[in-house]
Amino acid sequence: MTPAVPSPRHRLADACQALVAASWFNLTSFVLILVNSLALGLETYGRAVVAAGAPLRAIEHACLAFFVLELLVRFGAHLRRPAGFFRDRWNIFDLLIVATPLLPGVRENVTLLRLLRLARIVRAFRLFPSLRVILVGIRRSLPGLGSFLLVTVLVLYGYAMLGWMLFGTAEPQRYGTVGQAMLTLFLLLSLDGITDTLQAGREVTEWAVLYYVSYMVTACYLLTNLLVGVVLRALEEAHQEERATRHKVPDDLAEPSVHQQLAQLRTIITDLERRLPEAPGGEAAGSTTTRRHTHGQPAGPRRGRGKRKAASTGARPGVAKSESSVEGVRRG
Repeated sequence: MTPAVPSPRHRLADACQALVAASWFNLTSFVLILVNSLALGLETYGRAVVAAGAPLRAIEHACLAFFVLELLVRFGAHLRRPAGFFRDRWNIFDLLIVATPLLPGVRENVTLLRLLRLARIVRAFRLFPSLRVILVGIRRSLPGLGSFLLVTVLVLYGYAMLGWMLFGTAEPQRYGTVGQAMLTLFLLLSLDGITDTLQAGREVTEWAVLYYVSYMVTACYLLTNLLVGVVLRALEEAHQEERATRHKVPDDLAEPSVHQQLAQLRTIITDLERRLPEAPGGEAAGSTTTRRHTHGQPAGPRRGRGKRKAASTGARPGVAKSESSVEGVRRG
């Protein structure tokens, strides 16, 4: 059986997959993202726009054309199964970022257009696994960060109430209300100016040492380590997800199911039956051979039966002669 020749669609999909997997292709995309970001930053300078407005617009159009071409190549890599292109969230993000500025209602809105152009910088995360792991880790840490912020607000509120009771009268500009006290304590999380604050608090009351030391231990050390633990756990989960994605077999290379294998076997058998040579009488050679075997099998037992019958009939005359001789002896 002759090997199946891949269709032009499959050849195009293989070529696009090889191009997307090439390191130089991703590096070129990253460089153009940086060039686009640099051009966007230069547009904030009035002198640069006056001196090089036309080249900046040309760079913008060239980058946009490459981004559209890159998106088409990534879609071509999924020509075997086009639905797989839309299963990847990065592809959907690229499609929105690249295609939205081309819409008529968006091109006239300068602010929205610049925001979309600025969002192209985020596309750099999909080109390198290390950057993608960081972004996925940040996304995974959001639920934990919500709980962390709630605990932080409760701690700040409790210490703000204590600070208002201790220093509200002496330092009204910092502890006059609960809101001002929470803002002061939030700025002290970085431990910036904690020495001067502690010295000023000791002039008001001796409880300031216990107040600020306990605050530093609880808020600055424990909460900070809790935040680091939440982020590190999310990054570890992102690393595991990235490893699983690397070792995952693509849909095009996955082993077919049992039903698909049976369908392939039926197709192969049907193709082989069509290729069988025809006999002179119009019947297939396989059918004539089968008939010969089926007709030849009963012939052997029939011949054996005839031999056994002949042997049995041949044995009977000898037996009759022996019996007649015995009778003669008795008579004698």
